[in-house]
Amino acid sequence: MKVFGFAGYSGSGKTTLLEQLIPYFTGLGLKVALVKHAHHDFDIDQPGKDSYRHRQAGASEVLITSGQRWALMHELHGAEEPSLQAHLARLSPCDLVLVEGFKREPIPKLEIHRAANAKPLLFPQDPYIVAVAADTPLETTLPCFDLNAVDVIGQFILKELDNDER
Repeated sequence: MKVFGFAGYSGSGKTTLLEQLIPYFTGLGLKVALVKHAHHDFDIDQPGKDSYRHRQAGASEVLITSGQRWALMHELHGAEEPSLQAHLARLSPCDLVLVEGFKREPIPKLEIHRAANAKPLLFPQDPYIVAVAADTPLETTLPCFDLNAVDVIGQFILKELDNDER
Protein backbone atom coordinates (compact mmCIF):
# COMPACT_ATOMS: atom_id res chain seq x y z
CA MET A 1 0.00 0.00 0.00
CA LYS A 2 1.18 3.48 -0.80
CA VAL A 3 0.50 6.03 1.93
CA PHE A 4 0.16 9.79 1.48
CA GLY A 5 -0.82 12.33 4.11
CA PHE A 6 -2.65 15.65 4.25
CA ALA A 7 -1.80 18.22 6.91
CA GLY A 8 -3.35 21.55 7.70
CA TYR A 9 -5.28 23.45 10.30
CA SER A 10 -9.00 23.00 10.82
CA GLY A 11 -10.94 24.87 8.16
CA SER A 12 -8.11 24.76 5.61
CA GLY A 13 -9.97 22.50 3.19
CA LYS A 14 -8.42 19.08 3.81
CA THR A 15 -11.72 17.21 3.79
CA THR A 16 -13.02 19.06 0.72
CA LEU A 17 -9.82 18.33 -1.21
CA LEU A 18 -9.95 14.67 -0.17
CA GLU A 19 -13.59 14.45 -1.30
CA GLN A 20 -12.39 15.54 -4.73
CA LEU A 21 -9.21 13.46 -4.85
CA ILE A 22 -10.85 10.16 -3.90
CA PRO A 23 -13.00 10.05 -7.09
CA TYR A 24 -9.97 11.18 -9.10
CA PHE A 25 -7.93 8.20 -7.84
CA THR A 26 -10.78 5.68 -8.02
CA GLY A 27 -11.50 6.90 -11.55
CA LEU A 28 -7.98 5.74 -12.42
CA GLY A 29 -8.90 2.28 -11.15
CA LEU A 30 -7.15 2.57 -7.79
CA LYS A 31 -8.63 1.07 -4.65
CA VAL A 32 -8.44 3.87 -2.06
CA ALA A 33 -8.72 3.78 1.73
CA LEU A 34 -8.67 6.70 4.13
CA VAL A 35 -7.48 7.02 7.72
CA LYS A 36 -8.63 10.15 9.55
CA HIS A 37 -7.23 11.13 12.92
CA ALA A 38 -9.58 12.99 15.23
CA HIS A 39 -8.01 15.24 17.88
CA HIS A 40 -10.97 14.93 20.19
CA ASP A 41 -13.37 12.40 21.59
CA PHE A 42 -15.63 11.14 18.84
CA ASP A 43 -18.30 8.52 18.52
CA ILE A 44 -19.76 7.04 15.37
CA ASP A 45 -22.40 5.28 17.40
CA GLN A 46 -25.66 6.77 18.65
CA PRO A 47 -26.97 6.72 22.23
CA GLY A 48 -29.83 4.29 22.59
CA LYS A 49 -28.78 2.00 19.73
CA ASP A 50 -27.98 -1.60 20.62
CA SER A 51 -24.31 -1.33 19.68
CA TYR A 52 -23.92 1.82 21.81
CA ARG A 53 -25.58 0.07 24.75
CA HIS A 54 -23.25 -2.93 24.36
CA ARG A 55 -20.17 -0.68 24.50
CA GLN A 56 -21.58 1.17 27.49
CA ALA A 57 -22.06 -2.19 29.18
CA GLY A 58 -18.31 -2.83 28.84
CA ALA A 59 -17.71 -4.67 25.55
CA SER A 60 -14.19 -3.87 24.35
CA GLU A 61 -15.22 -4.29 20.71
CA VAL A 62 -18.53 -4.12 18.93
CA LEU A 63 -18.79 -5.04 15.26
CA ILE A 64 -21.98 -3.92 13.58
CA THR A 65 -22.73 -5.27 10.13
CA SER A 66 -25.34 -5.17 7.40
CA GLY A 67 -25.62 -6.02 3.73
CA GLN A 68 -24.22 -2.57 2.88
CA ARG A 69 -21.31 -2.00 5.30
CA TRP A 70 -19.70 -2.97 8.57
CA ALA A 71 -17.93 -1.03 11.29
CA LEU A 72 -15.79 -2.16 14.18
CA MET A 73 -15.75 0.04 17.25
CA HIS A 74 -12.91 -0.62 19.67
CA GLU A 75 -12.78 0.97 23.09
CA LEU A 76 -9.29 1.80 24.33
CA HIS A 77 -10.33 1.81 27.99
CA GLY A 78 -7.32 3.96 28.91
CA ALA A 79 -4.81 2.12 26.69
CA GLU A 80 -2.42 4.13 24.54
CA GLU A 81 -3.72 5.27 21.17
CA PRO A 82 -2.52 2.92 18.41
CA SER A 83 0.05 4.21 15.93
CA LEU A 84 -0.69 4.97 12.31
CA GLN A 85 1.23 1.79 11.39
CA ALA A 86 -1.05 -0.26 13.64
CA HIS A 87 -4.11 1.23 11.95
CA LEU A 88 -2.68 0.66 8.47
CA ALA A 89 -2.18 -3.02 9.35
CA ARG A 90 -5.94 -3.28 10.02
CA LEU A 91 -6.94 -2.10 6.55
CA SER A 92 -7.91 -4.44 3.75
CA PRO A 93 -5.44 -4.50 0.86
CA CYS A 94 -5.68 -1.42 -1.35
CA ASP A 95 -3.55 0.63 -3.73
CA LEU A 96 -3.51 3.94 -1.88
CA VAL A 97 -4.15 5.04 1.69
CA LEU A 98 -4.86 8.73 2.18
CA VAL A 99 -4.19 9.96 5.71
CA GLU A 100 -5.84 13.05 7.16
CA GLY A 101 -4.15 14.12 10.36
CA PHE A 102 -1.30 12.17 11.97
CA LYS A 103 0.77 15.21 11.00
CA ARG A 104 3.81 14.08 12.99
CA GLU A 105 4.13 10.80 11.07
CA PRO A 106 7.13 10.35 8.75
CA ILE A 107 5.05 9.96 5.58
CA PRO A 108 4.99 12.21 2.52
CA LYS A 109 2.37 14.92 3.02
CA LEU A 110 0.64 17.74 1.23
CA GLU A 111 0.04 20.82 3.34
CA ILE A 112 -3.31 22.50 2.76
CA HIS A 113 -3.23 26.21 3.55
CA ARG A 114 -6.00 28.79 3.47
CA ALA A 115 -4.92 32.42 3.93
CA ALA A 116 -8.18 33.39 5.67
CA ASN A 117 -7.32 31.05 8.56
CA ALA A 118 -4.36 33.33 9.41
CA LYS A 119 -2.39 30.30 10.64
CA PRO A 120 1.35 29.74 10.18
CA LEU A 121 2.60 27.37 7.50
CA LEU A 122 3.52 23.89 8.69
CA PHE A 123 6.14 22.95 6.09
CA PRO A 124 9.05 24.88 7.64
CA GLN A 125 8.85 22.56 10.69
CA ASP A 126 7.91 19.34 8.88
CA PRO A 127 10.47 17.81 6.50
CA TYR A 128 7.86 15.29 5.31
CA ILE A 129 5.69 17.95 3.69
CA VAL A 130 6.60 17.61 0.01
CA ALA A 131 4.22 20.21 -1.46
CA VAL A 132 1.59 22.81 -0.55
CA ALA A 133 -1.92 23.40 -1.89
CA ALA A 134 -3.14 26.90 -1.10
CA ASP A 135 -5.75 29.46 -2.06
CA THR A 136 -3.10 32.16 -2.50
CA PRO A 137 0.43 32.17 -3.97
CA LEU A 138 3.17 31.34 -1.44
CA GLU A 139 6.91 31.86 -1.36
CA THR A 140 8.48 28.44 -1.08
CA THR A 141 10.82 26.17 -2.96
CA LEU A 142 8.31 23.33 -2.54
CA PRO A 143 5.86 22.61 -5.33
CA CYS A 144 2.82 24.82 -4.70
CA PHE A 145 -0.60 24.13 -6.21
CA ASP A 146 -3.87 25.97 -6.41
CA LEU A 147 -6.19 24.37 -3.88
CA ASN A 148 -8.75 23.72 -6.62
CA ALA A 149 -6.35 22.05 -9.10
CA VAL A 150 -7.48 18.53 -8.17
CA ASP A 151 -6.13 16.77 -11.29
CA VAL A 152 -2.72 18.45 -10.98
CA ILE A 153 -2.52 17.63 -7.26
CA GLY A 154 -3.58 14.03 -7.93
CA GLN A 155 -0.94 13.62 -10.64
CA PHE A 156 1.71 15.08 -8.34
CA ILE A 157 0.80 12.68 -5.52
CA LEU A 158 1.03 9.65 -7.80
CA LYS A 159 4.40 10.79 -9.21
CA GLU A 160 5.69 11.49 -5.70
CA LEU A 161 4.71 8.02 -4.51
CA ASP A 162 6.31 6.42 -7.58
CA ASN A 163 9.51 8.38 -6.98
CA ASP A 164 9.46 7.44 -3.29
CA GLU A 165 9.70 3.73 -4.20
CA ARG A 166 13.04 4.15 -5.94
